[in-house]
Amino acid sequence: MFADPQTLTVNSVAQACNRLGTGLDEAAYKTSDGLFGLSIRHRKLAKKRVLHQVQFSQQILAADPMDPTVNALSQMSVTLTCNVPDAGYIPVATQKLLVDAFLVWLAASSGAAVTKLLGGES
Repeated sequence: MFADPQTLTVNSVAQACNRLGTGLDEAAYKTSDGLFGLSIRHRKLAKKRVLHQVQFSQQILAADPMDPTVNALSQMSVTLTCNVPDAGYIPVATQKLLVDAFLVWLAASSGAAVTKLLGGES
């Protein structure tokens, strides 16, 4: 079980997400103001596969682009999904190597890959 709270830093500000609840193979966390959330899930899929997923989300009150005099609550989320064979086929340590390589690629060049992704490049 992950520790309670889970803290993620956004723009140099620590966001402490407290556990709201847990279920079978899942947990949900939110900040006290409800603007940031973290969810962790594990699902067994058909054909002996397992889906491990973590999602971090933020709600922002921002001006409506169609009417700047009106503020609207918008949400964004970032999800990491690992779709792996059921236990025993590929060791967790080997799975972690692939995830580590992916995260390093995303962070390389001061986040240039993420900036290009969010800019719609492929």
